[in-house]
Amino acid sequence: MAALHRTRSFHRNLVGGGLLLCSLAPVIAHGQTAKEINEQVQFWVSLNTTSRLSDRWGAVGDLHIRRNDFVEDPSFYLLRVGAHHWISDTFAVTLGYAHNWVAPVQEGWRTWTQENRIYQQAQYSTRLGRVGVLHRLRNEQRWQQQVENDILTGESKFSDRVRYLISVTIPVSENQSVPSLIVSNEILVQFGSALVENTFDQNRLFGGIKKSLSPSWSFDLGYMLVYQQKASGYQYDLNHTLRWFFYWTPDFRKTPSAHDPAGSEE
Repeated sequence: MAALHRTRSFHRNLVGGGLLLCSLAPVIAHGQTAKEINEQVQFWVSLNTTSRLSDRWGAVGDLHIRRNDFVEDPSFYLLRVGAHHWISDTFAVTLGYAHNWVAPVQEGWRTWTQENRIYQQAQYSTRLGRVGVLHRLRNEQRWQQQVENDILTGESKFSDRVRYLISVTIPVSENQSVPSLIVSNEILVQFGSALVENTFDQNRLFGGIKKSLSPSWSFDLGYMLVYQQKASGYQYDLNHTLRWFFYWTPDFRKTPSAHDPAGSEE
């Protein structure tokens, strides 16, 4: 009987607690802001270069253009350079600088903002049979200009952003003229005293084809889904992006290596 009494008491407490939670739910929900998702279509094109100057040293340089409403409105222009050091043919590190010109995010505004970045990167490429796999870890220190009411405040927001990318290139034919399949995903998280609501920055999922044009030229073309959290914490961008990236990898050594790394990503 005592056990039965305890069981009934437990059930009453459980039901009572559930009812209390249900009664408080509207109050809790009222204190939270509903998630807002801005869905849009973008076009992103870039030129990415990795020049090999010696067995261990090289240079990298990227130019990126992204447009909103497919190609109608500007989103950003980014220029990135760096010194590239091969520890081995499959593992390399980079130290560099990037500058970003960002279009106004509010409708009707005209003021562009600029962003300065210093970045460090480690990249490892390998093969699983004929499949190429690329791992990339990048750390960025970012200084972003701040704007209020379409006017630059003269202040910058600092953040440290960590990015991890995995990219898989899958050949579908031994014929080099046939494009390979490529699938990649990159997650970006950020830290800093000015970041309160959006430690998670964004996730970029990409699928498409990769085509070699020559020993030093190639491109990938496909669809990228970008899911990005804004500074407010409750606003998100869901970007359906047509991505077209070109890669130039000249080898200026007198006796280039026959090793073919797994590939590169922006």
